[in-house]
Amino acid sequence: MLNAICVFCGASNGGRPEYPAAAWELGTAIARQGSTLIYGGGRAGLMGAVADAALASGGKVIGVITTLLKDRELGHTGITELHVVETMHERKMQMATLADAFVALPGGLGTLDELFEILAWAQLGIHAKPVGLLNANHYYDGLMTFLDHVDRERFLRLNHRADIVFDAGVGSLLGKLDAVATR
Repeated sequence: MLNAICVFCGASNGGRPEYPAAAWELGTAIARQGSTLIYGGGRAGLMGAVADAALASGGKVIGVITTLLKDRELGHTGITELHVVETMHERKMQMATLADAFVALPGGLGTLDELFEILAWAQLGIHAKPVGLLNANHYYDGLMTFLDHVDRERFLRLNHRADIVFDAGVGSLLGKLDAVATR
C-alpha cells in the first residue's frame, strides 16, 4: 500500500460536476485505504474537495502552500498539517519528497506544470514513484493522445509513456499505482 499520495488538481471546480465528484471520490478512497493525502494546501475548488473528502473519511491530509497563496486566504486551515514555503519550486519539491505516488485530477496550467515536472523528474531518474492521471469525464484523452505522439516521435526515453498510469476509475487507478510501486 502507498503510504502517501500526492494529488495535483485545480483551485477551481472546472465546468462539469464530474470533476468535483471525482476529487471527492479520490480523497475518500485515499483515506479509506489508510494513505495520507499530500496536496497543494488550498481550500478552494478541486483542492478543497479532495482534502475535505479525505478528512471526512478520517484521513490524514498534509498541504504545502506558498506564503503568497496562503496570504490570499486560500490556505485550508482545517487539515492535519499545512506547510508554508516561499516558492512554487519549494512547494513542488516538498510535495514530491513527502509522496510515494502522484495523481493528477483535472486542472489548469498549475496542475499541468506539477504533472509535467514530476514526469520529467521520473524520466531523469530523480524519482521512481508511480504517476497517474484520473481521467474524469475524459479530461485527459487529448493529453494522452499527445503523449502517444511524443512517444512515437521518440522524444520519450526508456518507455516512459508506458509508465504513466491512466484510468477513469478511482479504485482501478489506485490499484495500478500500487502495483507499479511494488514492482
